[in-house]
Amino acid sequence: MAGNGGPVTLRGIAEQLGLHISTVSRVLNGPSGERGRAASGETARRIRELADELGYRPNPHATSLRTRRSNLVGVLFPRLSEIVVATIYEGVEEEATMRGLSTFVTNTHDDPTTQRERIGMVLGRRVDGLIIGDAHLDGAALADPALDGTPFVLVNRRTDTGHLAVTCDDHLGGRLVAEHFLSLGHRQVAVIAGEPFASTGTDRTTGFTDRYREAGLPLSAHWVRHCRFDTAGGHRAAVELLSGSDRPTAIFAVNDLAAIGTIGAARDLGLRLGEDLALAGFNDTPLAAELPVPLTSVHSPMAEQGRRAIRLLLRRIAGEPVASEMLRPDLVVRASTGTPIGPSLR
Repeated sequence: MAGNGGPVTLRGIAEQLGLHISTVSRVLNGPSGERGRAASGETARRIRELADELGYRPNPHATSLRTRRSNLVGVLFPRLSEIVVATIYEGVEEEATMRGLSTFVTNTHDDPTTQRERIGMVLGRRVDGLIIGDAHLDGAALADPALDGTPFVLVNRRTDTGHLAVTCDDHLGGRLVAEHFLSLGHRQVAVIAGEPFASTGTDRTTGFTDRYREAGLPLSAHWVRHCRFDTAGGHRAAVELLSGSDRPTAIFAVNDLAAIGTIGAARDLGLRLGEDLALAGFNDTPLAAELPVPLTSVHSPMAEQGRRAIRLLLRRIAGEPVASEMLRPDLVVRASTGTPIGPSLR
């Protein structure tokens, strides 16, 4: 036991509580679907409290020998260098570690060929399941027969093919920005829409344009510009939108990086943010509040998506009923959208 300087063991916990070792093992190390049924609520509480007090940590190797599981989860993302992706992965890793799992992550650069190659590489590591954060709307890479029999959960992006996913309610997030712009009196608006193969950009754009259509102000295709999800892409799209005489009075960029690129374009063109141009982003990354003109942005629960994805994957592995989850976003209004320019259009 811990008091003797040795490791804390299941047997030691069982002896101290007067329980059978199998009961303690099921509560602390059993599959997620069994832990709630392993013992009565009071007994399970006593076991967990003593385990926490003594500093018990599961032995992943021993557990894998008993369950024939590797306790390893593979994670695929487009680029771990992106702040949104890194934040989601923090949630994945945090939840996985808490549940005695190890993770390893690989980048696919949103390239379908690379996606298939990396899926094969990950499966070769004999993982228990996958968290996939680079899905394209068509779900083509997920049709790989190699994935048959391996549980996986999408995170951040969904597919049109209905795979199990944990996402932000991106459509609602786009509507929230539209509601805000309408309340400020903006009639001539544009969207920097991101990559058309990603549900994040597509759903956010659709939520925004749907709300403007309902207000009797449909956007023409000219006012929706696709680009990469980065500052350079946002800058190029914004220059195209803002260089004409009929420039928009407000722009919705579907992620904060594209919004920052838009800020640079506005500066280059001599436009004042929050005065000559209203701007909103999406994700509410930490940088948004610290910019010279703080950025209005839709706050999405990024780390929570990662945590929920691991929980959902474990339920799927345990054979429990599962369903996709959408987490609610919130609009954080800051100076970049300025003040009303006319009567509310809502």
